[in-house]
Amino acid sequence: MIEVMVDEGLDVPFSQEMIKNTVETSCFEAKKFKNPSVCIRFASHAVVRQLNAKWRNQDKVTDVLSFPMQEPEALNHSESLGDMILAIPFVLDEAARLNIAQDAHIYHLIAHSTLHLLGYDHMNDVEAEHMQRLENAIMAKLGLHTPYPEWS
Repeated sequence: MIEVMVDEGLDVPFSQEMIKNTVETSCFEAKKFKNPSVCIRFASHAVVRQLNAKWRNQDKVTDVLSFPMQEPEALNHSESLGDMILAIPFVLDEAARLNIAQDAHIYHLIAHSTLHLLGYDHMNDVEAEHMQRLENAIMAKLGLHTPYPEWS
């Protein structure tokens, strides 16, 4: 099940079906994992900043946070992969700055966060390239923009 929560007062351009497609495509492309369960929360800057400070010791807002619930080497199809929280005002400003449709940027960040929930990271160049290539493949399957053209 893919649960989507929108904090009060936020206007978020998204399609529930496209979110489902994004998560499912990300899981399948990355790990051949089917029928994922995740919780996605669209939140304010303040909420994301507070969570980022508490869990990552970074007192600043960021576009998306991922909170895995499982170990990547032992994924269980019957349990939630975890939670992701997007800072919607930040994300919408970022989309405008990058000249990308707001909803497409949201789907890209959901794909990115889903990969984190599956155990992918970008802490070094090799990991980053692998993750970015996966994100390009996922976005292509969804018929959306190429977030990392250097790897296309």
